[in-house]
Amino acid sequence: MEKHIPNWSSTKSVPDDYIFPQELRPGDINIPISHSIPVIDLSEAHTGDRINTIQKIIKAAEEFGFFQVINHGIPENEMKETMSVFEEVFQFPDEYEHNLYPDDSTKACKKFTSSYNYETEKVHYWRECLRHPAYPLEEWQHLWPQNPASYRKCVGDLSVKIKELGLTIMNLISEGLGLECGYFDDDLSGSMIISANHYPSCPNPNLTLGLLKHYDAYLITILLQGDISGLQVLKDGEWIGVEALPHAFVINIGYALKIISNGKLQSAEHRAVTNSSHARTSAAFFIAPTGDSFIEPAQDLIDEHNPPIYKSFQFKEFLSRFFVKHGDMEKVMKSFEEPDGIL
Repeated sequence: MEKHIPNWSSTKSVPDDYIFPQELRPGDINIPISHSIPVIDLSEAHTGDRINTIQKIIKAAEEFGFFQVINHGIPENEMKETMSVFEEVFQFPDEYEHNLYPDDSTKACKKFTSSYNYETEKVHYWRECLRHPAYPLEEWQHLWPQNPASYRKCVGDLSVKIKELGLTIMNLISEGLGLECGYFDDDLSGSMIISANHYPSCPNPNLTLGLLKHYDAYLITILLQGDISGLQVLKDGEWIGVEALPHAFVINIGYALKIISNGKLQSAEHRAVTNSSHARTSAAFFIAPTGDSFIEPAQDLIDEHNPPIYKSFQFKEFLSRFFVKHGDMEKVMKSFEEPDGIL
């Protein structure tokens, strides 16, 4: 079990197996926080300025693939309480959560260090992660951690509200794309996964990463970032820091949505850096299609002037290849072009 949960607090230097090759290291982690990433007030969509709100969302999704939302209707005290519960998860001794470790790959709820591939990966991420499905809630909640005792109710209550927020955002996006009302309802948004990530303080953040640059594979990610910044987005070949705004959610356009929009909306590469003075915890809520759903360019976005630039994929196959290729989306998409569809 020790190999999965290192004693971070007693680590005085970065172990060799956590040091990334020079070309992958974050370099100067003190990248200024960017104030150019759009912050969108969702309350405006309900007070007569819906069209303007939609235009802001579509523009942000086209230019950045990222934006933040405020006045989203989820109470601040619930966000803070849930973040405290996530933080507490990573403070429990190993023996309290023995059944969460990923020795059995079929387990729906897993707690691990670095990634699922800890045993085979060349370099480890400076993070711990708890990951599990969250929708439909009644199907998964009983498999969630029993410690802390408030986890299932607190996280469950917030996840219901975040699923509703996700549908609100997807309806605004579908309207902005010119798709029929409710296009993303049902199977196209019929799944949600929670990934709570804990990034311990690091003695030398320049050598390692909490997460290497990657795309998200889903429709959208709704990120509860907490009070400490550590998320960076690649924009025009430069890394920019995402501000940890109070009572805001970071929204990230996933690659599945880029495919459905036929490339109109962008999915941005992003990464997580560490720092030497503070641990950081964040929680990502991935709004996703069901596994049996097919993702493909929406028919209403295709015509003789805009032919489809993506094939149709069953989402579970797309996701399988995403994990096999370690999130390298170029390799994932290329694998579908192979004559025999090999991984």
